[in-house]
Amino acid sequence: MGFIIRPATSADLQPMYEMAKLTGGGFTNLPPDRGALMAKLERAEAAFDASSTEEDRLFVLMLENRETGEIRGTCQIFTRVGVRWPFYSYRMGTLSKRSEELDRTFRAEILNLVSDLEGSSEVGGLFLHPHERAGGLGLLLARSRYLFIRAHRELFADRILAELRGVIDDAGGSPFWDGVAGKFFGMSFQEADQFNALHGNQFIADLMPKHPVYVAMLSESAKHVIGVPHPSGRAAMRMLENEGFAFENYIDIFDGGPTMTARTDQVRTIRDARTHRLDSIAEGGERALVAAGRWRDFRCALGSVSTSGDGIAMPKSVARLINVAPGDTVDWIGG
Repeated sequence: MGFIIRPATSADLQPMYEMAKLTGGGFTNLPPDRGALMAKLERAEAAFDASSTEEDRLFVLMLENRETGEIRGTCQIFTRVGVRWPFYSYRMGTLSKRSEELDRTFRAEILNLVSDLEGSSEVGGLFLHPHERAGGLGLLLARSRYLFIRAHRELFADRILAELRGVIDDAGGSPFWDGVAGKFFGMSFQEADQFNALHGNQFIADLMPKHPVYVAMLSESAKHVIGVPHPSGRAAMRMLENEGFAFENYIDIFDGGPTMTARTDQVRTIRDARTHRLDSIAEGGERALVAAGRWRDFRCALGSVSTSGDGIAMPKSVARLINVAPGDTVDWIGG
């Protein structure tokens, strides 16, 4: 396949906008708004400058078909969340109370508004064009983020998170939002989600009540979607679990979707990838994810690798995709 992962540039605005229109809503990191997307791309271009000193960089990667030049997917990596404004989540917990008169213990599930995950790195914004959801391209997009982190490990925190979109109904609304936050904000889920995508979530800090929310007081429709991913996100959740992410009772404050977390150095692709010198060009070998270069020169692709002593060999077509020649260094992991 002639697909590569490469850094985004401002020239990717139109294809990114076209993909954003296909998300179906609730996809905060990919809003169908040209101004917001251009600001995101400009921020990413600055992040790929090795001399940048920004603590909360945003890297945007694009999946490109090198044979046609078409952009078929995108993903994002945040070095730190909660730097510019608080990063809020709900933490699911249990409160137990005992009545001696009734001889009963009552356990209530509660949602606490917390900023526990501030300072973590984040992977998100992953979208693959519906016509390309086969052949391992989703895994290429997802795992390329971890190889990028591995190549720039000094920028990233010791903990990493991924927010999965929650359940959205047929009308584009969120049962969780309607049952919880919507009662305090006087706006629909779509309005709140768009405002968050464009302006950040400081308005949550301004308006969201700080007291615990008792789950028993919510509607049945809101209860049933707490910590449940959108149907289109179930495969993404499995991929995250395969990488070592786990659901630790944090959920999104807008749609109730699960937030998955992991120790950065224990993410499977980061932990198990190897770095070798490319010794020769040769056909054959085991299927692998390969990456090379740093900053704006980063490239990642699916290919094949064969080991030989301290080095590796790969086909000419794969070497061309990631722009390497014998003597260069390649990060790779069996795919």
